[in-house]
Amino acid sequence: MKSSVHNTSNIQRAVIYCRVSSAKQKEEGSGLDPQEHRCRQFAEMNGYEVDAVFPDDVSGGGDFLKRPGMMALLAYIDAQPNETYTVIFDDLKRLARDREFHFKLRSAFRKRGVNVVCLNYKFGDTPEDEFMETIFAAQGQLEREQNRRQVMQKMRARVEAGYYLFYPPIGYSYKKLEGGGKVLAPDEFAPLVAEGLKGFASGRFQTASELKRHFENLPSFPKGSNGEVWIQSVFNMLRQPIYAGYFTVKKWDLHLHPGKHEPLISFSEWQKIQERLAGNANAPARADVNTDFPLRGFAECASCGTPLTAAWSKGRNKRYAYYTCFKKGCVDYRKSIPKAKIEVAFEGLLGEMKPSPVTSRLIRQMFVNCWQMFTTSEGDLKADRKAEIARLNAKRTKLLDRILATDNDTIASAFEAELEKLEIEKRGLKAQMAEKTRARGTFEETFRTAFDFLSNPSKLWASEHFEHKRMVLRLAFPGRIRYCRNEGVRTAGIAEPFRVLGDFCAGDSKMVEGVGFEPTYAKRPDLQSGGFNHSPTPPLYRVAAPGWAPRETAV
Repeated sequence: MKSSVHNTSNIQRAVIYCRVSSAKQKEEGSGLDPQEHRCRQFAEMNGYEVDAVFPDDVSGGGDFLKRPGMMALLAYIDAQPNETYTVIFDDLKRLARDREFHFKLRSAFRKRGVNVVCLNYKFGDTPEDEFMETIFAAQGQLEREQNRRQVMQKMRARVEAGYYLFYPPIGYSYKKLEGGGKVLAPDEFAPLVAEGLKGFASGRFQTASELKRHFENLPSFPKGSNGEVWIQSVFNMLRQPIYAGYFTVKKWDLHLHPGKHEPLISFSEWQKIQERLAGNANAPARADVNTDFPLRGFAECASCGTPLTAAWSKGRNKRYAYYTCFKKGCVDYRKSIPKAKIEVAFEGLLGEMKPSPVTSRLIRQMFVNCWQMFTTSEGDLKADRKAEIARLNAKRTKLLDRILATDNDTIASAFEAELEKLEIEKRGLKAQMAEKTRARGTFEETFRTAFDFLSNPSKLWASEHFEHKRMVLRLAFPGRIRYCRNEGVRTAGIAEPFRVLGDFCAGDSKMVEGVGFEPTYAKRPDLQSGGFNHSPTPPLYRVAAPGWAPRETAV
């Protein structure tokens, strides 16, 4: 190696190398500029002409070949083989904080005939100098590893305290706390995310594809450069417990760990989402769903049972919308049905499903009774959960004893996997108990929307929102609707709530037939007093003819 003692009377060519551990240090102004200033002062005082400065803002640990600044420096020297350069840097730790790669880098400089000058350390060629250089390089590595360990310990302690420290998911961003540090907080996208997750939990969105399209239809929701939301991003959102106030960090064995951040949904809603994802009972939503044809996929040909397709047809002066059966061999193959005709017939079917006012009042009273029973049983649910946690703790103790008693690694691994499942289940129960009960509104506030739908499904169908129309189809009908091109809508199976209402309805409704029923005088519940009276039974309350046996109906 060439001597590091320099003659100020002769101009020598030099390059400066500066490095900080992170881009953050560079932004704070405590890194590269001060180093460069000191190195330029040294070069000017010692007769060096600085040709270039090579900065780095990556860690000093590991392979120096992964540092772009150092690679550019070596490439610059290789490009000028006839020049002899001196590399000037501020401190020995700036060169490398890894003993192995420190000497590999020194060897790379030596092969190129490069002098190395450090402002805070003097290199030498004697065995004693090399020994001291080894000590200092090892000390730099020790400090780096100690700093890393300290940082990881602080991070883990903060995570265990409930503070999420990783990249925030959609709907959250970090805000600074008054006492220092940062915490996740809902941002401007949080209401949109909460609506989507709650909708999936309730069944409003049957699949991740439907939720994806919902997000894409929101102008303010963040999307990719192509204007789409990645389906994998949607699945990640659905699986993230962070939206329920918990998070998982596998490398630290933290599963459903309670966080300090504000949740967007309840834990029970998150569990429903996981159950729906695991069940996968619903087929993926069609990618070509068109909002112009809400019955597409729900209406089927009465002749062959094939779902009707729908499309616009271009006429001489305007476009026309049709539903069509494309099943080859069907008698109605390629025979179009005007969109207006089939949808008006369907609206008529919905209109027939409207129960009488007396029926609505009776069903409402039944729901009130169920509501009161549910509110009085919440204490029993809490006690049941405590008992279940105690049972899981006992099972956990037995598993730990078995793990300690076995010498078979395979059996021990199986026990450990079962133990992890128990821990997750126990955390879920504790989370449900610790979950803050949201202020429960009145019965009217809670069920107003549901009763509005049951009392008049046509009202929701008339909404301008395509999702509302699809919701009516899912809630009101368990299967597809059969449509005959010449006869109209065939008798359709209806969902359980409407079927029960139909069992109560008068003969005016087409939901059930009134053949064999005659009005009579009978005891009936008085909705005002809660007792009974003997006034003539209205059309809703009919008594069977002799020999008629009532069928059991679950409400």
